[in-house]
Amino acid sequence: MNPTPWLNAFRLRTLPLAFSSIITGVACAAWLKWDVILLALLTTAFLQILSNLANDLGDSLKGSDNENRIGPTRAVQSGAITQKQMKMAVFIFVILSLISGMSLLGVAFGGFTREFFIFLGLGLAAIFAAITYTLGKKAYGYHALGDLFVFLFFGILGVCGSFYLITHTFMWIILLPATTIGLLSAGVLNLNNMRDIENDRNSGKNTLAVKLGAKPAMIYHSILLIGAFAAMSVCAALANSPSIWWFAVGFVPVFLHLKKAWAIKSPKDFDAELKKLALSTFLVAILFALAVFV
Repeated sequence: MNPTPWLNAFRLRTLPLAFSSIITGVACAAWLKWDVILLALLTTAFLQILSNLANDLGDSLKGSDNENRIGPTRAVQSGAITQKQMKMAVFIFVILSLISGMSLLGVAFGGFTREFFIFLGLGLAAIFAAITYTLGKKAYGYHALGDLFVFLFFGILGVCGSFYLITHTFMWIILLPATTIGLLSAGVLNLNNMRDIENDRNSGKNTLAVKLGAKPAMIYHSILLIGAFAAMSVCAALANSPSIWWFAVGFVPVFLHLKKAWAIKSPKDFDAELKKLALSTFLVAILFALAVFV
């Protein structure tokens, strides 16, 4: 069996963005608990791949992945992977996510505590969200809710959840870096949706970009990125630690991206900017972590 279609369907390039929330949460905790960190990264990887596979299948079933789509050709759309095979892959990654996630909670909480079951519920919600973004009759990605769910799961839950798994405590200031990662992640999704705006509109996929229109979606994109910088800046100011401001270096490519995005005339040109923004988000998380640990 040729593994290339599966590797493409996994969309491994999306993992750095997914890992950004874990790295930021660990940095907020300022404590390297390696067993929890590694299991959190593994669980996040499984959830991200699950989301990618379910998205590939859902968009194919609904017809929004078609010959008019600008982005990379998807596995089911191209026929490289059958719908039956993809359904099985989705099921396998649900199981892997559950096994990894429950192992993470067992290590973090040491048994079936109240926190274990609360986080188990959140984990099940994350699996459900990963699947129903494009799958199902009421797929929320088709009703302009994708940005909200990305903000919540990549930002608030990812960062604050990682922090709690390590420290077993919560601090309100953690919501600021969590907001930063959530807004940047929503920016990546919005960029993807701006690229696909015409095909999505014609296919009945009502993303927020489709509902807003091209120029308002670009204004919204600017608000997301500027808001992300503002949230992390407030965090750095409240922390009263000069080294925390290292994160600002990571925003240099973010704002260079924003300048270029405003100059784009053809939606297909947004595709090249996706990787830049995702990697810039990862860089912000890494610099934030280095500022804490170095």
